Order: sequence, then structure tokens, then C-alpha cells
Amino acid sequence: MEVIRSQKRTPSNDTVSNPKIPLYLTTPPMEVRLEEFERFAIDRLRVLKGISDGLARGRNPKEMDDLVDTLWKEHMRDPDGSVMLNKDIISHFVLRLVYCRSDELKKWFLSMETALFRHRFRLQNFEAQRAIVGEFGLPYKAVTGAELEGLKERLGQVVRSLGQISPTVEAVYYKVPFEEVPDLVASRRVLIQKGYAFVAGSQLVSLVVTQFRSHISKALILTNRKWTTTIREREKDRLTPVVEALSTSYLGPDYSQSTEYAEISLKDIDQVAKSCFPLCMRHLFEKVREDHHLKHGGRMQLGLFLKGVGLKLDDALAFWRAEFTKKVGSERFDKEYAYAIRHNYGKEGKRTDYTPYACQKIISSAPGAGDHHGCPYRHFSEDNLRAALGRMGLSSRAMEDVMDKVRNKHYQLACTFTFEAVYGTSCDAGINHPNQYFEESQKILKSKTPPAPV
Repeated sequence: MEVIRSQKRTPSNDTVSNPKIPLYLTTPPMEVRLEEFERFAIDRLRVLKGISDGLARGRNPKEMDDLVDTLWKEHMRDPDGSVMLNKDIISHFVLRLVYCRSDELKKWFLSMETALFRHRFRLQNFEAQRAIVGEFGLPYKAVTGAELEGLKERLGQVVRSLGQISPTVEAVYYKVPFEEVPDLVASRRVLIQKGYAFVAGSQLVSLVVTQFRSHISKALILTNRKWTTTIREREKDRLTPVVEALSTSYLGPDYSQSTEYAEISLKDIDQVAKSCFPLCMRHLFEKVREDHHLKHGGRMQLGLFLKGVGLKLDDALAFWRAEFTKKVGSERFDKEYAYAIRHNYGKEGKRTDYTPYACQKIISSAPGAGDHHGCPYRHFSEDNLRAALGRMGLSSRAMEDVMDKVRNKHYQLACTFTFEAVYGTSCDAGINHPNQYFEESQKILKSKTPPAPV
């Protein structure tokens, strides 16, 4: 797959003639425009992140099927089948490059792609599923004749043990090494005999998904090798910045402009911080009030957040000055800190309008000794996190729900659960940005405030 700047990409005949569900076995021989490289990847990333959130929330298989259908239609579907197929293939290989770069990224990508493939495979008819088995080159043949007849009674016992209303032995079974269908073995949904599992046609998904996951896992290792030895340096001025940014991409509003629900003044800031700031910003705010100082990472994270919630430049300068001068004095503040605050507001230097940090950027930061930025759900000790959640008023039950998500590294969902516990309402979209947390909390609180008398 070659990335070009402006030429029109032409799909190859091989690409268009692939199975309806691409298996991503080889890199496609096609040219890809640079703008499509990133746009296609972001669209697929929206699907994978939606799947991740659904799984983390414990949605049942039917709910997951509905969710994946909705996500795919919204972000990946195209009226032209060949266009959709090429977008499917290109986006997968781009994200394979993005997510090959660390064990944590690989694990997430592998799990989400496998979940997506499982859903799509189940939607195929039996003949299409058998074609995919052939495309993988799996050496399994259907059990027939005397062997099948000799197993029918035991196969019937397995079917009946599953509690099906009309237990019948299916017409097609595959004989495979039992270790290749661990999920079916673990749940006792297959007959095991002499080291082989007899997999019903309706259970082909387990067999194929195992092969798919194994293939993608190996491919990620090879892609990482190519990335570190060749691609990263060769493409350092073109693709590398895009690839390195995609894994922490935030896909929602940038909150560079305040809204009717996001505008605060200095006189209200302490009360608003206590009632509406997410834990990451609440912690930084408390540390400023307590220590009268923050290191650079903390100043950037909190400062841009305050800008996004509507704190005007003059108020921001007054806020930071009032705290920092208690420790460093007015002259040093003006010399070392005031410029950076004006710079964040686009009033110095290149006059860039900087945007507040999204959750992914905050989670992926690496605070050192003496730092207070980053995501508390990831970086706090369990005792410190429990204490902080207690100060936000979480009940014991709600706290355990949050801690369960933290232990499973679902940090944004832990923040979402905190939001739901604090405000007593659901947040189906999930928390993806500190400023989103603030705005949603403001909407809830203002809806509960009676209008002022006329």
C-alpha cells in the first residue's frame, strides 16, 4: 500500500474481488491519497472505540450486534460497495500501523478488531462462512458418513445439555484440534474425543475467529518490526506524525470556544470547581490552591481546561497571579509565567488558538515526581483514588463500580461512572473530554435550578 499526496487512487481488481468480509491477509496493492490515509483511519477508530465502550459497559450480545450495526452504518458504509470495501481494507492497515507500536496498543487493537470480525462473520450465511474458512486455508473438512453416524448420539447429548428447546444434531460438523476452539471447550459446547473437537456449522464463528485473532496478532509483530526499522525514520516528515497522533486522537468537539453552559468568572470558580470539575481538573485546582504552584504539565492541563470553560484571559492571569505570587513573587511571575498564559490564549508567539486536552491525551501522559497532571484513574494509587472519590460523594457501591473499571484499565468509563454517580443520571455517550464533563454537569445543575423571579 503506497501513500501518495494527490493522485486519484485506483482500486485493484484483486481488492474488489476479495470476500465480502476482508481477512486482511496481505497488504493491498493500491495507492492511497494522504488525506484518505488519516480520514479512513479515524472513521474506523470511531467504530472500534464504540465497540470498546460497549464491551466495557457489559452490553449483551444482542445489544452489541445493534451497536456495531449502528457504528458501521454511521462511519464506514458507502453506497458503492467497492468504495466501502477499499475503505475497510485501507483503514484496517493504517490502524494496524498505528497500534503496532506498544504492547498496550496491540492488545486493544487486537481485541476490538476481533470483536468487529466476530460480529460481521455471524451475519454471513453458511455458504459465505464456509468460503471464509476456505480463504483462511484451514484444513478442516466436514465429518461425514459412518464417522458422523457413530457420533450422533453423543452430539445429541451435547445439544441437549445446552438447553435448546428443539434439540437436533446439525447436519454439518467440523473435526478440529480442541485447542483451536478454547471458548467452545471452556463452555462445554462441543464434543471432545481423542484430542479433537466436533464443531457444528453454526459454531464456525469460534473456529474462524481464533484463526483471525492469531493472524492479526502475528501481523502486528511483523508490522512493528517494519515500523521501527524502516517506516518511522523514512516517513518522519510525512506519515510518522500522523501515525503517532492517531492512537491518542480525540474524535469529538475541541472545546476551543466556550458555550452557554461553559463560562465562569473568578468569583464563582471555587464553587464551580467543587461541583462541576472532573476529578483530574479538581485535583489540579486543589493543588494550586494548596501549593500555590504547578509544574508545566499541570499548568497546561488545567490552564487550557479553564480557557475551554470560559475563563477570560484577564481572569486567567489574575487567577494564576494570585496563587503563584504567594510563592514566587510578582516579578518572577511576570517574567516566567505570564507569557505562557497569554500564549495559550493565542495572544503571543504564533498566536495559535490552543485547545483543551482530551481524555486520551491526559491518560497517555507520564507525570513524574512532583507532577499532578495526568488521569487520576490511571495514575493515583488505589487508596488515593478511593479518598478522592469519597470527597466527591460517591457511595460504597458506586465506588466499587468505578474501581472495577480502573482495574480493567477502562479509565474513561471509570470517569463516566463517577459522573453518573455524582449527578444521578446516565451518560450513554461516555466521558471523552474534561470539558465535556464540565458542560454536561452544568446542563444538569442548571436544569435543576428554578428560574429567577421576574
